[in-house]
Amino acid sequence: MIALKSIIDTFNSEDQQKFIAFLQQKNKRKDTKNIELFKLMTIPALDSKSICRQLYKVDHCNAYHALRKRLFQSLIDFTANKNLEDENSIDMKIIKYILASRTYLLQKNYEIAYKILDKAEQLADEHLLFPILNEIYHTKIQYAPNYPKINLEDIILKQKENRVKHQLEDQLNIVYAKLKAVLNTFVYKGEALDFEKELESILSDYNIQLNESLSFKSLYQILAIVNISALVKLNYFEIESFVLKSYNILKEKEDTNKQLYYKIHIVYIIANTLFRNKKFEASLRYIREMEELMSLKKGIYHKEFILKKTLVEALNYNYTESQDKAIMLVEGIIKKKHHDIESLLDLHLSLLMFYFQQEDFPSAKSVLSKFYHTDKYYIEKAGIDWVIKKNLAEILLYAEIKDEDLLQSRLKSFKRSYTPYLKDTNQDRILKFLSFSEQLYNHPDLVKNEDFAKKLKSTFEKTSAKSEDIFVISFYAWLKNKVESKTLYQTTLKLIKS
Repeated sequence: MIALKSIIDTFNSEDQQKFIAFLQQKNKRKDTKNIELFKLMTIPALDSKSICRQLYKVDHCNAYHALRKRLFQSLIDFTANKNLEDENSIDMKIIKYILASRTYLLQKNYEIAYKILDKAEQLADEHLLFPILNEIYHTKIQYAPNYPKINLEDIILKQKENRVKHQLEDQLNIVYAKLKAVLNTFVYKGEALDFEKELESILSDYNIQLNESLSFKSLYQILAIVNISALVKLNYFEIESFVLKSYNILKEKEDTNKQLYYKIHIVYIIANTLFRNKKFEASLRYIREMEELMSLKKGIYHKEFILKKTLVEALNYNYTESQDKAIMLVEGIIKKKHHDIESLLDLHLSLLMFYFQQEDFPSAKSVLSKFYHTDKYYIEKAGIDWVIKKNLAEILLYAEIKDEDLLQSRLKSFKRSYTPYLKDTNQDRILKFLSFSEQLYNHPDLVKNEDFAKKLKSTFEKTSAKSEDIFVISFYAWLKNKVESKTLYQTTLKLIKS
């Protein structure tokens, strides 16, 4: 039931109508209940027992379970057909060419067969479909002795070159998967590790050099790896040049909208990197480019990327004195239904931060009240870094609204749960930040103490603002604001601009 419901929940109203039409066309009998079952499953309030009772007037029924299985198979068929119409139309066209050419080759009609294979090769090469290209070259080589017009050595050379590209893509796929597994250990399970060492080891094992001639898919995988490293070490400043240079090289190719999914991912990584490096106008330019790419192919990837795009866009607005615009953007998008839970959580946490920086603590508390799951749940959904930020925001909010009991409870819980992890991962500054925050809360007169102010500055301003992570600066701004007695938002922007 859960698997079925999770698929149906991703359908928008247009998808629902198309699927109902698909079932109507498929049904041979008028008493089939699959359409009725589907419509009932789109109603969030109905559980399995309620649906079964409405369909069969009983709580448990073998016919109901059989109907569910048939509906599940129909959903698979519908999804597969939809993908064939959209993303894989080129793949299917080429495969049809290959199959047709093989029929003509068996009939010894070599001239027409090789013309069709040439057309298939051109399409597969344009779309960087290395496995399909291998099939084309394999077929051409197999029948080349029977068709003297073909230069066998040329085809063999092309197949060898294609094999190298295919092997690189395969290796990058493995490296990407392994590093994602490492990242999951680090971010989603909270286990300490030397990520940089893991990165070097895995790249070395597969002899990957970050200077190859790449497809957009391969470049995305490399940039995703580099982005993971930046996320773990908070050094987006170091990767910016490589990210931009790599993308600009590939943009020179005549590719229209080939490998569009990966191209959008790459532009998102660039926009996020520029934001983290406080280059807000440049980041927003790539957000506009991302929007243009998302509109291609009838907006097939719009739903996939809308939350990620909105998040980076709103964060840029927040730090360019357009906070009301940022809040409006986030509040508008989170009211709608989405399946990207991680991005949705990021948006909620960002909204909490916007209200907090605005010193609208009631609204910030209202957003916080929506985080009613345990830390363990959020670590699985969004990672330990997100949970630590959420906990810190919660502690600062309770300090601001003077909720003594909740503040002390959260402080105690945070230290007990995360001190070992923060020490193991060299994130001691968070513990120092909490220490200073506690001192200010317990002794408010410290805001006038010059020694305290100097100690605060020497602890948190060792790194230049240019290369410091923007979220680290934002938390430090709260402490600095207490000493300077300005508005929190003004202090934050001043630190960012410095």
